[in-house]
Amino acid sequence: KRTVIGRDWIQRDGPMTSPSRTCHHWVIGDVHGCADSLERLVARLPSGDRLVLCGDVINRGPQIRRTMELAWGLVESGRAVWLKGNHEADLVAALNQGDWIAHRALAGSDTYRQLGDRHCRIWQERLAQLPCTYGGPGWLATHAGFDPASWQVDLSIRMAFWQAYDGRFGEVVIGHTPGPYVRRLGQIVMVDTGACYGGELSAYCPETGAVRSVPGLQQGQFGSFSQQLQSCLP
Repeated sequence: KRTVIGRDWIQRDGPMTSPSRTCHHWVIGDVHGCADSLERLVARLPSGDRLVLCGDVINRGPQIRRTMELAWGLVESGRAVWLKGNHEADLVAALNQGDWIAHRALAGSDTYRQLGDRHCRIWQERLAQLPCTYGGPGWLATHAGFDPASWQVDLSIRMAFWQAYDGRFGEVVIGHTPGPYVRRLGQIVMVDTGACYGGELSAYCPETGAVRSVPGLQQGQFGSFSQQLQSCLP
């Protein structure tokens, strides 16, 4: 049973504002350049509901530029919120250091290779300004979790947050760590189902507990899903 706390706000990096009470929300797991899957999933969700892209829209998959354009179109239309993931944050940090010669992390970035330097620079400010959290009454979405030492957002944390979370933010919906299905650990809901590894792209509704999923990339395109999952776990 989900506990609903008496709090009615959206937490962003800036001021807090009241969310609409007339629509539901769907938190979408890590898209990772799977544009076709994102299109199919959005088409399956009610058109009047709000979408929350839980970070890591970029990197890994074969359709990164189109995925970013789809995601940003949803943001500009007011349909979606795109949260910052560790992949967006890492790309911005590397771009701030110079080009791929000055900062070799760019040479290893799928997004940088597919978009090129000029297009990455166009996206740089947008990605830098993405919010890290979004929530409603009794729930909060963020990419990976919170550092239990300070309870500040941490875009790369895993086990330390899973073990220490005390429910202070209500139900927390996260991506970051792929698994074979949407799963719950206490008051944490994990929605990354490995779309870019041959799994699915999933969306979770915190108001109702409903889940919708569509197929991701064909298995084998980017290696075994089970192997990739094992590499992500601590």
